[in-house]
Amino acid sequence: MAAHRRACLLAAAALAGCTLGPDYRRPEIAAPAAFQYEPKDAAATADTLWWQQFHDPVLDGLITEALAHNTNVQIAAANVEQAAALLTQTRSQLFPALGVGAGAQRERTREPAFAALIPNYPNPASAYQAALQASWELDLWGRIRRQSEAAYANVLAGAEARRGVILTLVAQVATSYLQLRGLDAQLSVAHKTLDTYKESVDLFTLQFQYGQVSQMNVAQAQSQYETAAAQIPLIESQIAQTQSSLAVLIGRDPGPIARGKSMYELQLPQVPAGVPSALLERRPDLLQAEQQLIAANAQIGAAKALYFPTISLTGAFGNASNELSRLFSGPARVWSYAGTLAGPIFSFGAVSGQVAQAEAAQQAALLSYRLAIRNAFADVDNALVANQKLHEQLDAQRKLVAALQQYTELARLQYDGGYAPYSTVLQAEQALFPAELNLVSIRAQLFGSAVNLYKAMGGGWVARADELTGSTPPTPPAGALPPPLF
Repeated sequence: MAAHRRACLLAAAALAGCTLGPDYRRPEIAAPAAFQYEPKDAAATADTLWWQQFHDPVLDGLITEALAHNTNVQIAAANVEQAAALLTQTRSQLFPALGVGAGAQRERTREPAFAALIPNYPNPASAYQAALQASWELDLWGRIRRQSEAAYANVLAGAEARRGVILTLVAQVATSYLQLRGLDAQLSVAHKTLDTYKESVDLFTLQFQYGQVSQMNVAQAQSQYETAAAQIPLIESQIAQTQSSLAVLIGRDPGPIARGKSMYELQLPQVPAGVPSALLERRPDLLQAEQQLIAANAQIGAAKALYFPTISLTGAFGNASNELSRLFSGPARVWSYAGTLAGPIFSFGAVSGQVAQAEAAQQAALLSYRLAIRNAFADVDNALVANQKLHEQLDAQRKLVAALQQYTELARLQYDGGYAPYSTVLQAEQALFPAELNLVSIRAQLFGSAVNLYKAMGGGWVARADELTGSTPPTPPAGALPPPLF
């Protein structure tokens, strides 16, 4: 009885096993206390659908359409499903595998010497067998558990990669649309300026015919007109290219894009508030990098388990008969069970190489995670300073355009009064036209900087945008990963 108890205790200890390799702990991150250029009036808007703050229903519709039909989002969702299927496949090794087997055989042998003594000795002979089969590898060292842990982390990394695609997609659609509206405004400025220059050309041509001005004045006005005219095809080409890229983003064939409010009617979103440490929980790329680190960390344990032997149990139970019709009704029963143990003795570096490879991969993943965090902090600071300086640049450009408009008006009055040559007017107008185009461009860049800021900050808005895709792939719950043995 005591021997039986000792055997049970030994069996329980063997089945309990252990899990090799390091358990994951988040690395220490020296995050800055605050962002370098965050304004004091920042608002807690990181969880809102920030693009609605532009108050342009057309933009809202384009983003909704893109989330529902963008191909990259669909590809990312398929990658998540693939990773989830791999997790299911990996975890299945933790449980016994049940199957069924059947066989039939007919064989003739050389007549044995005693065949004459046995009446009706069968030769050739038939044999039929059907049995349930079971096999199970005991995960004593946690190899399968570590592989399941890595597969589970890869599923979560794929889900974060999908959220990263959604984050980038929303930002790209908003940026492309704002660029399009900026180009539309530049085209309007170019056409308006061209009409003004056309009036000057017509006026000087008429005055030249009556001998009031020289041909040089006509040539100067004509050159100014052609300079402005050359800008229009360039802007129209940029508009067509931007429309095509935007159409692809929202899942359409290249074609025209509807317009909503003009660049001057759009409202600028508020600057979102945040602290650097929050990026670790909000940015999909950082969450993805951490899950990849978790997966690499788990692979170390899976590799170290190869140093130890594996124990597998197999068994079968069924019927056997020499007649197919009596296979399930005959008295013959067959059963078997077996255990196998296999382990390395001399692997000549095969196992140690896998361990070293797993440890190096974990170090690479750790360094990539730290680098991603630094880049995230830099992204936010760059977006904040760009937003701040573009505000200042826009104010300065507005003052420049106002000054050039006044200069052009005064120059024309002096020319009309005979106090200044036409070259003075020409010089003023030649400075005003690019300044007006640049003013529109800076305004579009300012709107784009707000988009980049929300993209860099991350936030709950990504989850809300995910809901608009209408096809969120299922991710395994925490219970899908077996708990550690102890």
